[in-house]
Amino acid sequence: MKLILRWLIIAVSLYVAVLIVPGIAVEGDAWIAFSVMALVLGLVNAIVRPILKMLSCGFIIITLGLFVFIINAGTFMLASNIARNWLGVGFYVDNFGAALLGSVIVSIVSVVLSQILIDEDKR
Repeated sequence: MKLILRWLIIAVSLYVAVLIVPGIAVEGDAWIAFSVMALVLGLVNAIVRPILKMLSCGFIIITLGLFVFIINAGTFMLASNIARNWLGVGFYVDNFGAALLGSVIVSIVSVVLSQILIDEDKR
C-alpha cells in the first residue's frame, strides 16, 4: 500500500511541476503520462542515480553537495526521454534549466506530501 501511495505522490508532484515550470509539458492523456513518468522516474532514481552519485562523489564533495542537483536534473531528463521515446508517453522537458527546476519542485512537493500522507511513526 505504501508503494502505491509513494507512486501517486510522485505523479501529483509531476503534475505540480508541469503547472509551475514553463519548459515541462504533457501531451495526450495527462494522468497516464504522469503515472508512467512516475514509474520511470522511480526506476531511474533506483538504478541510475546511485551509480551517478558514486561516479561523481568527488564533485559532490567539492561542491558541498550542490552537484546532486545536477544529477537530479539529469535523471529527470533521462526519465522524460525514456518515457517519451521508448514508451510513447507525451511528457516533454525542453531544456536542462526546466529539468533542474522541475526536479527541485518534484522533490519539494514529494517531501511535503510524504510527510503529510505517510506517517512512519505508526509502524
